Amino acid sequence: MTIAVGDTLPAATFKVMTPDGPSEVTVEELTKGRKVVLFGVPGAFTPTCDRNHLPGFIELLDAIKAKGVDEIAVVSVNDMFVMQAWAKSSGGVGKITFLADGSADFAKATGLELDASGFGMGLRIKRFSMLVEDGVVKILNIEETPGQAEVSGAQAMLAAL
Repeated sequence: MTIAVGDTLPAATFKVMTPDGPSEVTVEELTKGRKVVLFGVPGAFTPTCDRNHLPGFIELLDAIKAKGVDEIAVVSVNDMFVMQAWAKSSGGVGKITFLADGSADFAKATGLELDASGFGMGLRIKRFSMLVEDGVVKILNIEETPGQAEVSGAQAMLAAL
């Protein structure tokens, strides 16, 4: 079953790259007592993710945070090394938190998994954006078509805030 507005995010652990090396962050650590915009992309460096979805959140970072958001994070079924490289190449370091869901545990636990085997990409996460307050989903936008970032884009999230 797919997660819905009003649901609490499931327990999951993401891999992240820090200045001190590989580390982990749990959903609880990320969201407890905080307002977080979390968006998911099928793959780092893929065309829509790299040219549209992520850049929108970087460009509107200040406007989104001005609405009381503590953090903006992106999750993808990639490893933490790919996510770190994407953070660097996109200019997102220190702006967006890059979360690696390498085994798709979060994707499966939220019902947001995407079978992209037809494109040679295997199991991924659907393109989405959500506002999470203290672990509870308050806004949820899921794209019907993975190649688009309209309902889940930064502009749509900003308008919903």
